[in-house]
Amino acid sequence: MFTGIVQSIGKIKKINFKKQIYCIYIQTDKNFIKNLKKGESISNNGCCLTIVHIYENIILFNVIKYTMNNTTFKFLKVGHYVNLEKPIKANNFFGGHIVLGHITDIAIITKIKNYSFSKVFWIKPNNVSQMKFIPIKGSICIDGVSLTIDKKTKNKFSVNLIPETLNNTTLSKKKIHNYVNLETDIYTRNIIQTIERLCNKNI
Repeated sequence: MFTGIVQSIGKIKKINFKKQIYCIYIQTDKNFIKNLKKGESISNNGCCLTIVHIYENIILFNVIKYTMNNTTFKFLKVGHYVNLEKPIKANNFFGGHIVLGHITDIAIITKIKNYSFSKVFWIKPNNVSQMKFIPIKGSICIDGVSLTIDKKTKNKFSVNLIPETLNNTTLSKKKIHNYVNLETDIYTRNIIQTIERLCNKNI
């Protein structure tokens, strides 16, 4: 479990495919890797992946075809950057919101408004049904970054990016028509899905 507060930016050094599994090698700083162990989970652009091996400042992750096909990992290449976050501890400060690392959709950036020190992204989910889980002023995770939903229409929504977010995540490098991983808030999903089930049962 994570909170959407990016702790490091990693660089993809190598991608191999063997035995029906993708092997992705991600380089990051040694301070982030310190105390990490094989078998632990790391959020990679919002996607929870398991550490297979650690080589000094490079972490090896295995990614199955399902994950590749249903996340933006299918677009990543050697040299690209990813947002990294370690799992939260129960006694830690929760800085963002509860993030499971289970991507609920891929979304496309349709518009970027640039201001002096900030940006506004308009984002459109591939699956428009995801919009019911995206309430104004609610939380959402974009490429592993916890953000607040500002505005929405029938098929897209906007988020504001402050300098701190732009300086410490890969979102500063995003352009119009780039894709991002999206995870809607687990509590919002559970509440709406429960209400829908109850309504369908006429309770």
